[in-house]
Amino acid sequence: MSSAIFVALRRLRAPIIGLVVVFAVGMIGLVLIPGVDAAGKTWHMSMFEALYFMSYTASTIGFGEIPQPFSTAQRIWVTVVIYASVLGWAFLVARLLALSQDHAFRAAVVAGRFRREVRAIREPFYLICGFGETGALVGRALDSLGMRFVVLDLAEDRVQELSLMALQQDPPGLTANARDPEMLVTAGLTRAECVGVLALTNDDRANLAVAIAVRLLNPAVPVLARAMSRDAAANMASFHTDHIINPFAKFAGYLTLAIQSPGSHRLLTWLTGLPGTTLKPETSPPRGHWLVCGYGRFGTEVVAAVRGQALDVTVLDPDEPPIEGLRIVRGLGIDAASLTEAGVHSAVGIVAGTDDDINNLSIAVTARELNPDIFTVVRQNLHGSHALMQAYQADITMVSSEIVANECLALIQTPLLRAFLDVVKQKDDAWADQVVARLQAVMGEEAPDIWRIDMNAGDAPACVDALQRPDYPVSLADLCRDTVTREDRLPCVPLLMQRDGKNLVLPDEATTVAPGDRILFAGQAGSREAQRSTLRNINIRDYVVRGIDLPGGWIWQRLSRYRRPE
Repeated sequence: MSSAIFVALRRLRAPIIGLVVVFAVGMIGLVLIPGVDAAGKTWHMSMFEALYFMSYTASTIGFGEIPQPFSTAQRIWVTVVIYASVLGWAFLVARLLALSQDHAFRAAVVAGRFRREVRAIREPFYLICGFGETGALVGRALDSLGMRFVVLDLAEDRVQELSLMALQQDPPGLTANARDPEMLVTAGLTRAECVGVLALTNDDRANLAVAIAVRLLNPAVPVLARAMSRDAAANMASFHTDHIINPFAKFAGYLTLAIQSPGSHRLLTWLTGLPGTTLKPETSPPRGHWLVCGYGRFGTEVVAAVRGQALDVTVLDPDEPPIEGLRIVRGLGIDAASLTEAGVHSAVGIVAGTDDDINNLSIAVTARELNPDIFTVVRQNLHGSHALMQAYQADITMVSSEIVANECLALIQTPLLRAFLDVVKQKDDAWADQVVARLQAVMGEEAPDIWRIDMNAGDAPACVDALQRPDYPVSLADLCRDTVTREDRLPCVPLLMQRDGKNLVLPDEATTVAPGDRILFAGQAGSREAQRSTLRNINIRDYVVRGIDLPGGWIWQRLSRYRRPE
């Protein structure tokens, strides 16, 4: 039985029983009290006649006295029954109004609707646990990629935001604790259509609980979990969580890459950017003395990254005890005195990394007033501070929600992207600048769409059919041709080709593809669908690869066979 129906029956039990008693007693009285017909003879109602009379009288419909006009005693009894039924109906209506405001009933109705919506999903979907800033960014990006998702979050207002977001599809959402395994099952964890779980709550223990539940209930489903500390990440790793994302550690890695190779950092952040973001100018953090304000989880990672580059660093923190080998100045850095004591006049860079956005802006503004040439890195904690951060224009703004969202999308779209990004991290500036210039010339400056194609019968049946023939080669350049005008090029570029376990980075477009190849592409929105037509449609494949413009219908193909070139 539905939980909503169960709750409703419990709340309405008393008025329903009261109405049943009124009907039953009224019927018994009508059967027992005698009447007198026109001939003066005594008559009694049958049980069916009593039920019929009570049905239209006690429900306030009214019809008349049947089967004979009533006696005075019968009319007195009916009067009593009418008033009793009115009271009974009033009691029921009052309980119904109270039920509509009952939290348990409304929650049961919402949960029931949520279950039905999840069961109605017939395509692959992701389960997002935690729909804060990070979850919302991931949800919007998944929707723009045409992927379905389901949401669980403890905060009701976050779930309600789903109906206000401009999304292509209406994702199911439920206010529930993601730690509860039953809620995960309700959200579709054990369904075949569930292709991944994203544990993105603000609580590391909740994310760990989600990861454990997935491992026990559906081990085949990959888990992407956010961890805000190294201890939490290690705990998740002990339960074989597929992907653990620590935004502070990730940013520290990005900062290290930006110091070592600014061009590689620019390319990496562009390829993993959220839909709608654009290519940013190259950022080159200088070498020299750095100041780090705030030595919490974020500051610890940044200090380790800066010191790992053999750079001098001073920490400003009001509570941190002395640490061997590390200079610490007491203070937040929001005042000129503490910054001067830390050496802001000779510093080349400062990191405002506290958990308060106003303090971070105050630190950065004060530092620039004392040293106009200083390189500023500002941590943004809340999405609501975006306008302030944008107005300040720090050299680098660290937004943990965007970092986690970018990593999630990079892992979701294709594992081949991770392999390509690993190559990017190992290359120098000159190589990265050449790649950026090549991609920018083809696709523009907007963050590209990333996709993978597998040269098999399922993903590319038309091309695999051609590759079976020795006289029908298909090259990467053919896959980049426009399906309407083959002389034009689709705005896409092959980034990586994987063949026999080996990776070919930025392959030559003259390379002929082979069955079993896996190819990573980057391109503008719409290129993927156009390329898919070449992969799946034989007529389009013939036109794109050989220039044969054959009519699409079977009859037209038969009629025009004589025109087809050998």
